[in-house]
Amino acid sequence: MSDSAAQKLRLDKWLWFARFFKTRTLAASIVAGGAVRINGTPASKRSATVTVGDVLTFAKDDYIRVIKVEACGVRRGPAPEAQALYTDMAPPERKERDFVPENPAFEGKGRPTKRDRRQLDLSKARHLE
Repeated sequence: MSDSAAQKLRLDKWLWFARFFKTRTLAASIVAGGAVRINGTPASKRSATVTVGDVLTFAKDDYIRVIKVEACGVRRGPAPEAQALYTDMAPPERKERDFVPENPAFEGKGRPTKRDRRQLDLSKARHLE
């Protein structure tokens, strides 16, 4: 490959190399649906080329991903190799469960204990007399 050809890669292939999508077909269908933007411009063709420095914006798993292309891959390698292909520019994901305590205090709800059942039986027995 020449230097100019090595710096460009098909969009669907790059998304698959970077492990954003499990299969290249899935990546191609997302691109064909118009859900990916390259530098703010919607990409409708899966054969759109991606170069180093491009910014990709797309939805993935209920989050909007903003990715800067750092390198064009040669193969779909392991995860550390795939993470070297891009820089994540999106703000950190907000944790919605931070305010929920892990073990809420007992509020008298739920199954009664053995002591509670005995007291309940005694109160019923006194009420019937």
